[in-house]
Amino acid sequence: MAQWTELLLILLVQLCVPPAMCRQTGGGWEHRARPNVTLAVILPQSNTEYPWAWPRIGPAIDRAVRAVNTDPTLLPDHHLTYAFKNSENKGGICSESEASLMAVDLKFAYNPWAFIGPGCSYTSSPVGLFTTHWDIPMVTAGAPAVAFYGGVYPSITNTGPTHMKLGKFALRICEHFGWRDHVMLIFSDKKVDDRPCYFTVEGLYMQLKTTNITLAERVFEEDKTLVNYSQILADIQNDGRVMFVCCEPDVFRKLMVQFWREDLPHEQYVFFYIDVFGYSLQSGCQQPWFRGDEDDAVAKEAFQSVKILTYREPQNPEYKEFISNLKTDAKHMFNYTIGDSLMNIIAGGFYDSVMLYAQALNETMTPAGDRPPGKLVNDRMWNRIFHGVTGIVHLDEYGDRETEFALWDMTDRDSRNFQTVLVYNSAEEHLTVVPGTTVHWLGGNCPPDVPVCGFKNDNPACLTKTVTIHQMVLIVLFFIVTMILTIAVFIYRRMKLEKELVAQLWRLSWDDIQISNFDKVLRSGSKLTLSLRGSNYGSLMTRDGNLQVFAKTGYYKGNIVAIKYTNRKRVELNRKILFELKHMRDVQNEHLTRFVGACIDPPNTCILTEYCPRGSLQVHLSLCLPLCLSACLSLNSLPVWLSVCQDILENDSITLDWMFKYSLINDIVKGMVFLHNSVIVSHGKLKSSNCVVDNRFVLKITDYGLSSFRSEGESVRDAHAYYAQRLWMAPELLRMEAPPPRGTQKGDVYSFGIILQEVALRRGAFYLEGDPLSPKEIVDRVVLGEWPCLRPTIDPQAHSPELGQVMQRCWAEEPTERPEFNQIRVLLRKHNRESRTNILDNLLSRMEQYANNLEELVEERTQAYHEEKRKAEALLYQILPHSVAEQLKRGETVQAEAFDSVTIYFSDIVGFTAISAESTPLEVVTLLNDLYTCFDAIIDNFDVYKVETIGDAYMVVSGLPVRNGKLHGREIARMALALLDAVRTFQICHRPEEQLKLRIGIHSGPVCAGVVGLKMPRYCLFGDTVNTSSRMESSGEALKIHVSAATHEVLQDFQCFQLELRGNIPVKGKGQMTTYWLLGERNVQPEET
Repeated sequence: MAQWTELLLILLVQLCVPPAMCRQTGGGWEHRARPNVTLAVILPQSNTEYPWAWPRIGPAIDRAVRAVNTDPTLLPDHHLTYAFKNSENKGGICSESEASLMAVDLKFAYNPWAFIGPGCSYTSSPVGLFTTHWDIPMVTAGAPAVAFYGGVYPSITNTGPTHMKLGKFALRICEHFGWRDHVMLIFSDKKVDDRPCYFTVEGLYMQLKTTNITLAERVFEEDKTLVNYSQILADIQNDGRVMFVCCEPDVFRKLMVQFWREDLPHEQYVFFYIDVFGYSLQSGCQQPWFRGDEDDAVAKEAFQSVKILTYREPQNPEYKEFISNLKTDAKHMFNYTIGDSLMNIIAGGFYDSVMLYAQALNETMTPAGDRPPGKLVNDRMWNRIFHGVTGIVHLDEYGDRETEFALWDMTDRDSRNFQTVLVYNSAEEHLTVVPGTTVHWLGGNCPPDVPVCGFKNDNPACLTKTVTIHQMVLIVLFFIVTMILTIAVFIYRRMKLEKELVAQLWRLSWDDIQISNFDKVLRSGSKLTLSLRGSNYGSLMTRDGNLQVFAKTGYYKGNIVAIKYTNRKRVELNRKILFELKHMRDVQNEHLTRFVGACIDPPNTCILTEYCPRGSLQVHLSLCLPLCLSACLSLNSLPVWLSVCQDILENDSITLDWMFKYSLINDIVKGMVFLHNSVIVSHGKLKSSNCVVDNRFVLKITDYGLSSFRSEGESVRDAHAYYAQRLWMAPELLRMEAPPPRGTQKGDVYSFGIILQEVALRRGAFYLEGDPLSPKEIVDRVVLGEWPCLRPTIDPQAHSPELGQVMQRCWAEEPTERPEFNQIRVLLRKHNRESRTNILDNLLSRMEQYANNLEELVEERTQAYHEEKRKAEALLYQILPHSVAEQLKRGETVQAEAFDSVTIYFSDIVGFTAISAESTPLEVVTLLNDLYTCFDAIIDNFDVYKVETIGDAYMVVSGLPVRNGKLHGREIARMALALLDAVRTFQICHRPEEQLKLRIGIHSGPVCAGVVGLKMPRYCLFGDTVNTSSRMESSGEALKIHVSAATHEVLQDFQCFQLELRGNIPVKGKGQMTTYWLLGERNVQPEET
């Protein structure tokens, strides 16, 4: 009966639906044979503050539908209808959820061909996603937010104004008045509604940020009782002079009143009030400042700094006729009065949206009259121009309508009325001045967007130029003191320099130098192989058997030093040489050999520098660096190391790791970067023999500086050695008859390129594959400058392509094309990020990293082990009692143990066999799992141990393996009561209407317990007590607890349990036994003992 009543009510409601809610035709309810084309309309129904409210838009849509149906050229074989749904929530505000639900309802109830609306931005977004998914066109004159622009929602076509076009209007205003630096956006944000000002200002922001204009924002909440207008004006003073403001008209008027009352240069400010629908201009006299209160006088003056941005009302005659009909239809259909307002543009836009869709559908309809794809219809509507009721409707390539805007200004100085002064059409992107009008500025001229003196008056040009006498005296005194201090510092440094030059701190006496012999060199740790015993020269035999002398060594103040002799018999210490020697003493760097001093005692004129015992780079490249390094790290005995090194001197098969090579190269680059930035400026003789290695395998550059001190005309024994030393010299220096003694920086880069090739190929300086030339022939061809230029061989197999490119750039023929050493350092760092320090530090870093990785790995494995151990122990504790499990973990044998008194609980399900027969195996398993999960959760609250479950049987014991006196009876009794309470409310999943019947038996007595078996060991109980407990259960009744006399005696000691005598009953194997029913437990309990 109730169902028939409900059905009747539904039919009555459907019959009572008003025509405005679901139109069957555009002109009435008559039936037509033509198939329907249904439009789904989603708009706010009652809140007429929305421009797209249904009482405002409904008459326009209804009139458009009737116009289509009566036009024989539009959809002649179809009949256009529409169905309306409300997008408001109960509070009368646009709701995303409501709009989404309504869209789905309309889709499945009417299967519409297109959607008209929604208007609010928040409701248009989900509906736009739905229509895109359904491939249904959505045409609206709302949804003005920027998020819908650019084809993001491919199903949406907009025939109304949008905020992106408004942003273009603001941008053209800034360009027109020359504001290109700074603009401020001020707006209120109503987050409870459709956030109109937020989305409006977003359009301005998106357009203005495309230029170099700096944008400042100030957001406030006008919903608050008190708006801090003074703080807003303080922010304006610090950040803007050209402001675009969006808020309610009354709030904006209060802001302008406070602005006029503030002590500000009012003529420097201009406020563009964004009032697109012209709410502030709706009064007949068009005085947005007027309210009829005491603030009118101040507001009238303040609004001289205000310009108002609105939509422009269509000027075509069809629009005026449309508005007249719209007012009549709204009064007739909704009893709603529509006034004169720019909001009527939206109604015209919705009218044009229906007409536009009808035209596009008419052009894309299939011959059979089937519905065309929504994307095809949208493509026909986009990038289109047609004549609508609101004038020329021009849609861009994204389906957004081009809009006309107006700028209003106070033109009448007497009445202070506002009038349109500028008109803008977004399609033409051009501002047009209304004839007979001009823009008024408070100060007579257009104010700049940035004050002349800056926002904080910090422009130096605006600072006061008059200086008082006291300030002048202080300035003069300051300059005098500064001059005196500067001169004093200069004189002091000059005197200090002269003192250092006279002191000759670099000068050494020959008597203080001790010449070393072979034994001293050996003890010092020199790794050079000495071919002449007793000689005081570090020397080495070359491959062709010639003796090559590297450095003479000696001792100065107990330290071994390298001695470099000059051919000068006498040195005249002129000022230039003194400065060179001082500079050498001042230059200190990790990758330059330290200058110890110079001896000018005839005939022993020499230079003493730091001695690097590992030899030169030239030796290491061709001989024993790799094995020296490994031996140094692994062998503790120096003589053993020396013997190893001697054995591999001529071994060319040793391979240098690129980590070692890059360490050496980086050391050279670091040293040359420092040298080029120092007073020495350049090296001039950079080559591999002048790159030496110290004890820590740090490469250092030697033989630099002192170009005037050294002999200019050193004799050369043979031409071969003379030209061999010039293999590293740059071509432009080789062509000079007298090259500069200290060389050039670009020449050093060329020399470095030759060294790079030596390091990469280890074939000697200027190696040419397949074309053996003598050093003289090489130098002559380099000087000749033939094309292509003669340069060393580059082997891509021996080094990276990037390193080969660095070499080629370094030995470029034109010096200006060679990179600086700072650039070389960057280039090498890009393709060698691992080698950041010297060789030894790199090795130690690798070992440290490996050790850290091992520690992390061990820690991770340890944590994983502990986690798995915890899981295994948790599983073991679930299988066996805790004390028994601990014995097994310790490796102990668990002996069987007798317990004098325990209490055993047995239970099973009455009728379980019948339930199993009527259920599937999976349902039976689910039933038992749910039941025992419930039981297991309950018994955790008691001192009991679950022994086992067999089918529907559940066995629990208390009093073992940990004895608890007589408490075992109380624990089992309480547990049994709790289980019985739980089973009364337990619901069988597949048979919810059936009550599960649990039968419980309890008995107390002695048992023997122990672990049985090796595989899947179980903790089992043995004894007559177990059998008797089972008999108590089997002879009991459903939903009752059957207790033996032994358990009754135990429970009597607690005096808190309610027991009822059942009487004598026959028990299988026991004869007659007196038993009891356990009914419950009283609240009062005796003191436990």
